[in-house]
Amino acid sequence: MSETAKEPGDLARLFHARANAGDVEGLVALYEPGAVLAAGEVVATGHDAIRRFYTDLLARKSDFPEPETLPALTNGDLGLTFARLPNGSFSVEAARRQPDGRWLWAIDQLKIKPAKKD
Repeated sequence: MSETAKEPGDLARLFHARANAGDVEGLVALYEPGAVLAAGEVVATGHDAIRRFYTDLLARKSDFPEPETLPALTNGDLGLTFARLPNGSFSVEAARRQPDGRWLWAIDQLKIKPAKKD
């Protein structure tokens, strides 16, 4: 079985490794079954839609630079994770501790672009 996230902050590290390995199923396994992933205008809800999103993404891109991850915020079984991507965009995710103790993303907002400077 693949490594699971023991803390919310583990999710970004696992994402990076699996994306660079081209592991679509490993990426899908980081999300709850009914999770929502938003990337720009694309919104994928549930494992099937998230699988399609990552299958398409990995077909077009194979190198994912390591993001700068910021410390996760937690409150009980909820966690908020953050990453700054090399292009200056941010991602923000809501994670939830599962009954078996592992953490999975429930909401993933990718590609929040920084505000344009005047």
